[in-house]
Amino acid sequence: MPPMSTPRVKTIASITVGEFFERHAEVLGLSLHGESHGFDRLISEPAINRPGLALAGFFSYFARKRIQVFGNSELAYLKKLPDPMRADRFRRICDRDIPCIVVARGATLGDDLMAVAKEHHIPVFGTSQVTMKFLNAATIRLEHDFGPSVTMHGCMVDMRGIGVMIVGKSGSGKSETAVGLLERGAALVADDMVRLKLVGGELIATAPDLSRGYMEIRGIGIINAANLYGLASIRPDKRLDLVVTLKPHADLNEVDRLGLQTKTFEILGQHIPHVEIPVAPGRDTARMVTIAALDQQLRRLGYNMADEFNQKLLNHMAGGF
Repeated sequence: MPPMSTPRVKTIASITVGEFFERHAEVLGLSLHGESHGFDRLISEPAINRPGLALAGFFSYFARKRIQVFGNSELAYLKKLPDPMRADRFRRICDRDIPCIVVARGATLGDDLMAVAKEHHIPVFGTSQVTMKFLNAATIRLEHDFGPSVTMHGCMVDMRGIGVMIVGKSGSGKSETAVGLLERGAALVADDMVRLKLVGGELIATAPDLSRGYMEIRGIGIINAANLYGLASIRPDKRLDLVVTLKPHADLNEVDRLGLQTKTFEILGQHIPHVEIPVAPGRDTARMVTIAALDQQLRRLGYNMADEFNQKLLNHMAGGF
């Protein structure tokens, strides 16, 4: 990783039930059952729990900090219990100070169980999604909510499916290079400030809400990429696949002319392929970044042009000139 200031890592210890509902209700098909209380309760683990064992009375290792999901099996088990026992088993779960309950498959809790949830100020939601589909979708969104993040100075574009972040000193031409990439069909993710969040082992880049779609071009000012290049020229987020550092040629101690050296840029513990491109007046930097992105795409598919040429050279040398 090149020497530069270390960005501050932002971590999330918990989110409120209200935040989870506001962000993901539409995608997860969530609707509120009963009264809107307990929205300030905290979800402290990015995972989902099915309380089947707890309903049977086994509370060792009960994941009380997670969202509790009731599917067909939990509801069928509760239905077979006598009325007093059913409410008692459900109450023992609510006594653990759980954040909220989600009932899957369009089902509902009985009035007696809803009364217990209300007594404990625990919000109850419903979804029409099948249980496993909800579990998978909600877990992905929780991982995104809880993922560590950093904000870095640079430009992020989607170049033919490869997420490229362009970094460099102020005035090195990052935004101008990004404009050149937009004219070649790339899509802008972020300009100037790039937010990177670690989700499922991948770094996902986004822009701050205020500046999304806007760019600052020295000598011109603020431009709106969508207005100039169309809606297809912007993307809300993109996985980071390649970091390109723009450097004055004089600042590069050594330039890898064959591309055999494998360099990486470490962000949040992830090692991202890294290319340093010398910049100079009149040089088409956007074209160089395009080539770097296409080369990275081929490398992801298992084809390395530099290795191929090097092997041909070695074979030629072995055979004599």
